[in-house]
Amino acid sequence: MTTPAQGSRIPEGALYACDNSKFGSDGKGRYWPGTPSWLAWLQRTVERYGPDRCLWALAPDCPFDAVATLAESQPLLARIRALGVPAAYAAQDGCDAPGLLPWSDFDVLFLAGSTDWKLGPVAERLAREAKSRGKGVHMGRVNSRTRLQIAEWFGCDSADGTYLTYGPDKNLPKLLSWLDELDGRPSLVAGTQTHASPGVPTTPPSQARVLSGPEAAARSGNRPPAASSTPAALPVTRGPRTSSR
Repeated sequence: MTTPAQGSRIPEGALYACDNSKFGSDGKGRYWPGTPSWLAWLQRTVERYGPDRCLWALAPDCPFDAVATLAESQPLLARIRALGVPAAYAAQDGCDAPGLLPWSDFDVLFLAGSTDWKLGPVAERLAREAKSRGKGVHMGRVNSRTRLQIAEWFGCDSADGTYLTYGPDKNLPKLLSWLDELDGRPSLVAGTQTHASPGVPTTPPSQARVLSGPEAAARSGNRPPAASSTPAALPVTRGPRTSSR
């Protein structure tokens, strides 16, 4: 995952995703450069690394505010798509109210918002609806085994977090063990799992299949990228439902 403030290079052949720094490592968005500068950065990034390797680009949002996010993001979703990359839209607390999710204008639902909302029944329902509409789903701020399981259970295609940033030597083995645990068992949500009733959260199972960039690097003998404050995106696959976006 790359942002306007990161400044690092995407490794050759690696997939990448473009965040907007509206939340940022400080949680306050102080690295947000403004819309014109962000659009210029996004265009340069896509031209440099190619649209075919880009999982998505997240439209500028207003963290925790669904109404303001719609006003901020909607005019820019078409600009993102015009670059040949999937446009991601940040789902915030309350975005399930009528008219606050412009489904036809984006390609990936990014589960943002507060922690309680993002891990709750409304976010799960929206994630499953997004998949039924043929869209990708991403979950932000995934920094634990439990949260990774929840992201998988919701049907997320990818997730990000700073878990490896602050201690990669110590935390990489833990992350690989989580991925091995999930990867070693068939998924229960590969198209046969019935949806939970609205308002009734389900218990995320341990069954899942997840592959990540850090895992692939470790298995090939390469070390993960140098630590930065930018989260690492983890693409998720499930056998025949494998998706690169």
